[in-house]
Amino acid sequence: MASIQFAKEEKEIVVAEGANLRIKALENGIDIYTLMGKMMNCGGYGQCGTCIVEVLEGMENLSPRTDVEDRKLRKKADSYRLACQALVNGPVCIKTKPQSR
Repeated sequence: MASIQFAKEEKEIVVAEGANLRIKALENGIDIYTLMGKMMNCGGYGQCGTCIVEVLEGMENLSPRTDVEDRKLRKKADSYRLACQALVNGPVCIKTKPQSR
């Protein structure tokens, strides 16, 4: 089992190892999208880049960045991931909507 701590929401969920971060966040009522993302997301295929999250702790417990992420996040910090492309293999702490300030 693995755990995902959502820092802004002060919520922790337990998931099976290898679970998709985006799917588990949405299943547990975690809002990962900004307003634009809600209207224009690709449904988890890595094409739109609207499900960006920041990994505060546990980056080593996520699957490696995909080629899609490397392209979409090339101008973002290394701690940013696309939730739809990240598989959780251990405890992580996530900040949702890091680009909105």
